[in-house]
Amino acid sequence: MTALWRPSATVAAVIEHGGRFLFVEEMQDGRRVLNQPAGHLDPGETLLQAVVREVLEETAHHFEPTAIVGIYRWKYEPEDVTFLRFCFSGRILGVEAGRKLDKEIVDLRWLTLAELRARHPMHRSPLVQQCVEDYLAGRRFPLELLSATHA
Repeated sequence: MTALWRPSATVAAVIEHGGRFLFVEEMQDGRRVLNQPAGHLDPGETLLQAVVREVLEETAHHFEPTAIVGIYRWKYEPEDVTFLRFCFSGRILGVEAGRKLDKEIVDLRWLTLAELRARHPMHRSPLVQQCVEDYLAGRRFPLELLSATHA
């Protein structure tokens, strides 16, 4: 009998301000990597609740999702894990000064697209740049696309 395949559901936020995008630097497999504020969907949580929580935990920014940039599938070969990433765009409503960030977060960076491209070897996954490129291409889908956003 074949084992049941279960992809890992994650959320991410493309946050832009003045032509710069908010990224986190974090440690993965012993190396420093660059990623959008992102993380896993917790049990009983909607995708919108998850992205709001993850942005706050990783950046101390209060985030309001306004659109879906895309839904992505990516396989992380070293651990044979497939991720389904739900990427949102939105706006920052405020910052909690002095808030302690998740222990994996090393630093926050506001980068232009050119600066992001120059740091390509640091990207946690190919989705880091793809989400920004899709956002800049104008990809915005209504949050109503997620029929169970309030369940």
